[in-house]
Amino acid sequence: MSEQLQKPKIIELKPGIFQLRSERPGSHVYLIKGTNKNVLIDTGTSSNYPNLVRGLEELDLKPSQIHLILLTHEHFDHTGACSNFFETAVIGAHPLAASKISLQDEFVIMSRYLDGASKPFRADIWLQDNSYIDLGNYKVRVMHTPGHCSGCICLLELSSRLLFTGDTVLAGGVLSGILGSGNVSDYIVSLQRLNTIKIDEFYPGHGRISLTPQEDLKKALENSLELLDESKALFEAIDTKSTYERYFSDIRKQPGSNRSGNPAQKS
Repeated sequence: MSEQLQKPKIIELKPGIFQLRSERPGSHVYLIKGTNKNVLIDTGTSSNYPNLVRGLEELDLKPSQIHLILLTHEHFDHTGACSNFFETAVIGAHPLAASKISLQDEFVIMSRYLDGASKPFRADIWLQDNSYIDLGNYKVRVMHTPGHCSGCICLLELSSRLLFTGDTVLAGGVLSGILGSGNVSDYIVSLQRLNTIKIDEFYPGHGRISLTPQEDLKKALENSLELLDESKALFEAIDTKSTYERYFSDIRKQPGSNRSGNPAQKS
């Protein structure tokens, strides 16, 4: 899909930290000007790349001056422009996101039909939970927060108590929904974890920033618990017991097991 070039919408959130706003379907892109390295958090869609370049130019940077890209998760609206940086920047993602990106798992990343101009790439480094990235003036901690999808991470800047949330949680406690590879139980645990940390602001992948993070995270957790209750009611309504009975019936028919679940005795 093609988008017209537009004047970049850039907000300096903290000294050296900028939000390059994007219209849907793309995500916001965040730039951290480190002491010696420049980092992008997400890249938005491939079709928005020309606007991203203009935004970087406004900040006196060329694409080749981006040293590291941190992906909050694997969806096309956050990763589509990565291939434009692949030759010059190191790209990092959580292992569960990196595997889907490298294998072009369309069920999850959804790029082929929604961001047709995007090109394949791979993550150079796999970001493990609780790993740290020291940029000199800022230090970022990786937090694995699955739920929206399996490879979601948030990035916690320790000294300024800022949180880059991607699609894990939006301002107002809004949830981004549960898409392929996501899970409501994981979402709840991730939000419980985020509710234990003290932050002053959080910066999501879409919409406005949160200046009331503790209230918003609490609301998001409440929303996720309500979603779990709704899911339970749905499963009761559609008679999942019969569905699982058919599933287990097929398993019991396989060689090597009997009806009691014990391994079949060899003759």
